[in-house]
Amino acid sequence: MGGKKKLTPETLHKHFQQYVKETKAKPILVHDFVGKDGHAAYRQKERPLTFEGFYNYMYAKGVKYIWDYLGNYKGIYDEFKEISTLIKNTIREDQICGGLVGIYHHGITSRLNGLVEKTENKHEVTEIVIKEE
Repeated sequence: MGGKKKLTPETLHKHFQQYVKETKAKPILVHDFVGKDGHAAYRQKERPLTFEGFYNYMYAKGVKYIWDYLGNYKGIYDEFKEISTLIKNTIREDQICGGLVGIYHHGITSRLNGLVEKTENKHEVTEIVIKEE
C-alpha cells in the first residue's frame, strides 16, 4: 500500500470520466417476460456507478491502490482531496438519483449510501408483577 504515485489529480479525473462514459454505454441486460403470453425478452437497464466498478476499471489500467488516492492514505495524497470528493459525490449522486427514480433498487442504494429510514420504537412498562413460588 501507499506505493509510488502513478497518477496526478488531472489524470485520475480523466480516468474517472472515461469510467463513467464506458459504464453508462454498457447497460445491463435483464431477462424478462413481456406481454400476455410472457414472451422472453431482454430489457436494458442503466448500469450504476460503483466504487468497486471504478476500482476494477483502474486495476485494469495498472493502478492497484486506488483506495490510497481516494482515502488519502497516510496523508500523502493531499493533492487528490478535491478530485476524490468529486468522484465520491458523483458515484453517490448516481446511486441515489437512480434509486429515487426506480432505475436501481431504492433499498439497496439507500443502504449503500447510509440513507436508511429510521423509526423509533418506544415500549412502556406500566406494571411489574413478581410472583412468589
